[in-house]
Amino acid sequence: MSVALVLFLVGLECLVLLSAHELMRHVKENVVVSIVMKDDNTADDVARTKRLLSAAPYVLDYRFISREEALQEHIANLGEDPTAFLGYNPLNDAFEIRLQAIYAHSDSIAQIEKGLINMPYVEKVIYQKDVVKVLDNNLNEIALILLAVALALLIIALVLISNTIQLQVYSKRFLINTMRLVGATPWVIKWPLIRRNIGMGIEAALLALLMLAATYYYCQTRLGIILFPLIWQNVAFISLVVMTTGVVITFLASLAATNRYIRMKTSKMYEI
Repeated sequence: MSVALVLFLVGLECLVLLSAHELMRHVKENVVVSIVMKDDNTADDVARTKRLLSAAPYVLDYRFISREEALQEHIANLGEDPTAFLGYNPLNDAFEIRLQAIYAHSDSIAQIEKGLINMPYVEKVIYQKDVVKVLDNNLNEIALILLAVALALLIIALVLISNTIQLQVYSKRFLINTMRLVGATPWVIKWPLIRRNIGMGIEAALLALLMLAATYYYCQTRLGIILFPLIWQNVAFISLVVMTTGVVITFLASLAATNRYIRMKTSKMYEI
């Protein structure tokens, strides 16, 4: 149970990291870039732009806004009709595109803007540069903080599991010494303890995964919090991390502890 609780902590780290990654992806995918067409653009120019955006790897989705739609949105938002005093519609056709998360940072958007502005039927490309820059800096800092916290918690988990295994092997130190004295080889002595602790690590990992599943279910159904999409890649990642941690750490801790007592003199065992 103590190993299972520590592995549950490791699994919670994975939950937090995956949830943070999903949140960052969602924020980046809501960065909007507007492409304003020139006054004299034609239907062919609009169709050509649609084909370009459909094939572009950086586009998550896009929306075409005709000048008539733009006028209606302007009237709805500001409550005034510019055609009433200008005598014509001053707004142009435009596209609003949302970017893929990996392209939603300052350098990539600048390159995208350069490529779009060179098109002869594009008048300008608009996006909030200051917001994107602040977003870049804040998300990078958050990612570094989360990684540092995850690393610290992982080290704590490893130490706790190692101490648990060492205490268990400590209780069998005289049995190990007796087997050594009657001529048993080191692996004959070590393997039963290692195998038992690896089995314990697997059982603890399965119990920890059940606890994580219950936590995810509770957060989603009772609290209404969707931590991250429940797809097989995320489930496999958490399961692999928890199971690998349980097996590897129990194996290494058992190996280190048994080696210590195999090499230890009988008189020293009464002093520890």
